[in-house]
Amino acid sequence: MDFLRPVTWEDALAAKAERPGARPVQGGTDVMVEINFDVHRPEALLDLTRVRELTEWDTADGRLRVGAGVTYTRLITELGGRLPGLAQASRTVGSPQIRNRGTAGGNLGAASPAGDAHPPLLAGDAVIEAESAARGTRMIPAAEFFTGVKRNALEPDELIRAFWTAPASGPQYFSKIGTRNAMVIAVCSFAIALHPEERRVGTGLGSAAPTPRRATEAEAFISRELDWEGRGPLPAAAAQRFGELVRDAASPIDDVRGTGDYRRHALAVLARRTLTWAWNDHRAATTGREAS
Repeated sequence: MDFLRPVTWEDALAAKAERPGARPVQGGTDVMVEINFDVHRPEALLDLTRVRELTEWDTADGRLRVGAGVTYTRLITELGGRLPGLAQASRTVGSPQIRNRGTAGGNLGAASPAGDAHPPLLAGDAVIEAESAARGTRMIPAAEFFTGVKRNALEPDELIRAFWTAPASGPQYFSKIGTRNAMVIAVCSFAIALHPEERRVGTGLGSAAPTPRRATEAEAFISRELDWEGRGPLPAAAAQRFGELVRDAASPIDDVRGTGDYRRHALAVLARRTLTWAWNDHRAATTGREAS
C-alpha cells in the first residue's frame, strides 16, 4: 500500500486524479480502524494533513466556509458560538485525542450512517464543496451527499475541500443515545435547527437509516404549527406529533447496538426534547428583545 503526502491542494488533486483508488486521510480516525481490522485495504493512502488551506475557515456572503481539515476541537472552540449544533455533536466524538485529530470533512468522506457531524450539517442546510483536477469545483447539498451505507456522491477523482453553512440564526441542538456515555458509536442521534427569520425548522437523523437523512414531513409540520413570534409555550400535541413524524422518517435496522423499534422510539423522544429545548431558547430570546 502506497503512502502519498501532498503539500498543496493542487498536488492533492493531481494525486487523486492519477490514483482514483487512493483513500483520503485527514485524522484517520475511521480509515485506520478499518485498516487495522482488515475491513478495507486501499491501494494507497492520500494523506491531506499537510495541505494547509484545508485547516482554515472564513466567511463569505454571510456564510461560513469551513475547510475539510478543521478538527472537531477547533469546531468547538472557534466556531461553537456560530455553529452550536455542530459543536455539540463534536463534543460527543471519541476522546479529546480523537477530537484533536478527527474532522467533519473526514466524517463526510466516510459517510457512515452513524457519523456525528452529519445530522447538524443536514439540519443547518450545509453544502459540501468538492473538487477535481479535471472538472473543477461543484457544490453538493448535504441532503444529496449521502447515497448509501458508507457511500457518498463524490466522483472517484474528487476530494472534499470544505463545507459551507450559514451561522446559526436561531437555537440549535444535537442529542444522541449510545450504549455508554463516552467514546461510543450512536445508537441513534438527532439534530434540530430553528430558522426564525424563515419560520422554518431543519432536522437531521443519524444511525437511523442506510444514510443520514432529514425528516422533511416533520419539518413542514412543525414549521406551520409554531408561533414564531415566540409568545406562547410549545404546544404539547404539536411536540408529540413532531416526534411521531421524526420516528416515521427513520428506517433503522436491528444490530448489536439496538433494535429498530428501540431506535424509532428513541428518535421520537430525542425529537420532542430537542424541539422543547430549542423553542424555550427561542421564546427567551424573543421575550428579551421585547423587554429591551
